[in-house]
Amino acid sequence: MAWRLMVHGGCGAMRPGGLDPDQEDAARGGLNAALDAGEKILAAGGSALDAVDAAARVLEDDPVFNAGRGSVLNYDGSIDLDAAIMDGAARDAGAVAGIKTVRCPIALARAVMEQSSHVLLSFEGAEQFAREHGFETVDNSYFETEERRAQLDKVLAAGGHFDADVKYGTIGAVAVDEAGHVAAATSTGGLTAKRWGRIGDSPLIGSGTYADDRSAAISATGSGEYFIRAVAAHQVADRIRLAGASLQQAVDDTLADIKEMGGTGGLIAVAPSGEAAWGFTTPGMYRGVAGPDLRIVGVYSEDR
Repeated sequence: MAWRLMVHGGCGAMRPGGLDPDQEDAARGGLNAALDAGEKILAAGGSALDAVDAAARVLEDDPVFNAGRGSVLNYDGSIDLDAAIMDGAARDAGAVAGIKTVRCPIALARAVMEQSSHVLLSFEGAEQFAREHGFETVDNSYFETEERRAQLDKVLAAGGHFDADVKYGTIGAVAVDEAGHVAAATSTGGLTAKRWGRIGDSPLIGSGTYADDRSAAISATGSGEYFIRAVAAHQVADRIRLAGASLQQAVDDTLADIKEMGGTGGLIAVAPSGEAAWGFTTPGMYRGVAGPDLRIVGVYSEDR
């Protein structure tokens, strides 16, 4: 069985020549670093769960992406963090939403999966769980960058509404290991200027994150409300397991379903067979894939 690892760093209105070259180089570097972290585990015979955990932690620590440090700001100028992780072998899952001080959200999500009887913890309850389990905490300002503050100012100046140049910088990783087990992890700061405790698809098992050894592991990025309504990640898995669709067809058809409702975004997925697929309906998506003798990192639709 050949292992495979895929990562994404979000999607949006990224077009050739439209990104600052330094920003594009930094994003590609971050994706490669995440692939390096997960590949080290999988190439040594490690588990898919450990690999997606490691890859997601690298992307959370990279301020280029909207997860962990570098997350977008809420309407009130604070930052909320969401994350989820799922093991396809037994369909164990853990997730957190609305946390403000835990440096590594994906690690906390995994602790919820492995050290609690629950799946999803949110806001102060998730913070209390983190404190009781000795997680490293930081001031909320640690996650902020000048670029994200400027993005909030721009949105507020425009009346608090999003524009056509919105970028969904959610990060994610999916993997299959040599034993044929799959896993998925997703982490995000949500949407710029979000209000009222809004929670998107990323920490919702079946919407932004899903893994099942009977079908695939999937991580999503995009307009979260539509991915929630479509139960996007689970829809991909159901198209494979119940309808007999190929991995790529399941990804494409799920994105078409979301587009029909008015949503945009992207998906990455791997199957227990080692097959990998991605798709996106925006001009670009930060993504990468690695395997034995394989490494591809891309941003635009033209990248292969």
